[in-house]
Amino acid sequence: MTAEIVLPEQTEPLADLAKYLDDTTARYPDAHAVIDSDDSAMSYEELSAAADRIAAFLHQKGVAVGDRVGIFMHKSSLTLAAIFGVLRLGAAYVPADVGSTGSRASTIFGDCDVRIIFTDHESASYLIQAAPQLESRVVVIQPRNEKTSDTCNEWQMLDILHGEKHDYPRSLPDADRLAYILYTSGSSGTPKGVAISHRNAASFVEWASAFFNVTAEDQVSSHAPFHFDLSIFDIYVSVKNGACVHLIDTDLAASPRHLATFISKREITIWYSAPAILGMMAEQHKKGNSAHNRLRLVLFAGEVFPITKLSKLLQLWPEPAYYNLYGPTETNVCTVYQVPTFIPPDRTEPLSIGHPCDHCETIVVDEHLQPVPEGKPGLLCVSGPSVISNYWNDPEKTAQKVFYLNNKRWYNTGDMVRPSPEGYIFMGRLDRMIKRHGYRIELDEIESCLMAHPELAGCAVISSKADENTTITAFLVQHDSLISPMDLSRFCYERLAQYMVPDHFRYLPNLPRTSTGKINYQLLEHISDATPN
Repeated sequence: MTAEIVLPEQTEPLADLAKYLDDTTARYPDAHAVIDSDDSAMSYEELSAAADRIAAFLHQKGVAVGDRVGIFMHKSSLTLAAIFGVLRLGAAYVPADVGSTGSRASTIFGDCDVRIIFTDHESASYLIQAAPQLESRVVVIQPRNEKTSDTCNEWQMLDILHGEKHDYPRSLPDADRLAYILYTSGSSGTPKGVAISHRNAASFVEWASAFFNVTAEDQVSSHAPFHFDLSIFDIYVSVKNGACVHLIDTDLAASPRHLATFISKREITIWYSAPAILGMMAEQHKKGNSAHNRLRLVLFAGEVFPITKLSKLLQLWPEPAYYNLYGPTETNVCTVYQVPTFIPPDRTEPLSIGHPCDHCETIVVDEHLQPVPEGKPGLLCVSGPSVISNYWNDPEKTAQKVFYLNNKRWYNTGDMVRPSPEGYIFMGRLDRMIKRHGYRIELDEIESCLMAHPELAGCAVISSKADENTTITAFLVQHDSLISPMDLSRFCYERLAQYMVPDHFRYLPNLPRTSTGKINYQLLEHISDATPN
């Protein structure tokens, strides 16, 4: 007789990301779970079976609860199956950007000591060339259109669509168990690993599911790469609610014209991305070109959305509700703001990042981490079940960012905000504030000022220091007409304090961006000296 396992009474939703797939497969086995960019689809039952084959394979290879498994694959339904297979075994997945250098991926996988690295043929060659010491851990997941006998046998191959099914020990739920590690850029140049537990992720997924009323009728875009925290909404909110997630590959993700067609053709109902690509769609499309889409929600996060571009987007797609979501990887989304249906044409100030989400608590503190008087600006800190406990292998970084106040664990976002009736107004990163001539200057404020110029399509401002002199440089992307540096200086003098006006204006065809769609300020600093004024 088998003893019945009695789980303790739950006082909160069971924090087990793998269970989202279990429950939805039981409810909607034949429904589409995921559709790739090439229109090939996988049902929930097929996704679940593929995840089981992944989990069984990992078990056979000795991967245990708490171990880490690398993901170095182009985005596909097979990648999604690998993620859920890792979670079902109780291990944690570590995605790395296939578009970055192989040495960066090697650094990431070495830091967290992955047992296995799931990849595809193209990515495997790239990775092993940069890090031959990882070859023994590489496992190539078989593409759906490739037979085993026809594939290259340099590495271990795994067919998760047609392979035999094997048993494996399903891990019991543990809310505090590590679910995944997302590596973000570190100030020292070395990536830092943000260690996310099932509780951290599930608290956000539960909030987002309820707040946005996601259902099995929704068609959800997946624009963000899987190593970017925006993908957590795409994957888990979709799967929890039986929605279909539509994967957008790298080429399509960078093409605003084709994306607008994709949204219409796939009948996408929920879009979520960084503002940059939405701004590009607004710039390149006229009202009516995408009038027949089914969008009901447009969500954006990751950076400030220039107000002029957002206004154009509202004109292009007037029907959906728009939300500005804010939150670092370490907390996921912690504040939310619904964009008004009309933005006054003379408004130049960026939108509010809103009020705290129901699963989070926020405070504003000074540089000594003490609460500031009500209504005063300061550093935004976040508490709640979504806040990480630590960075992976980095207690020093953890001590810098995670602190305790009034018996609660808080995360210091490093973002300066000021309260307003609309919610918090984002003032910029603390590390994007400089001192010049004794004055404190927010570089993001200079960017906001320049983006109000009607002939500018993009702007990024950096500072540099030489011989005790601080120089401000603005990198600009223009529309059709040319703007002289003198005209730009005059424009800034009319709106900014004299000490805030950039010393140099430099022109680029496009602003460099990271794989997550954010402006690549580090690259701008490197090219600054080589770019003519």
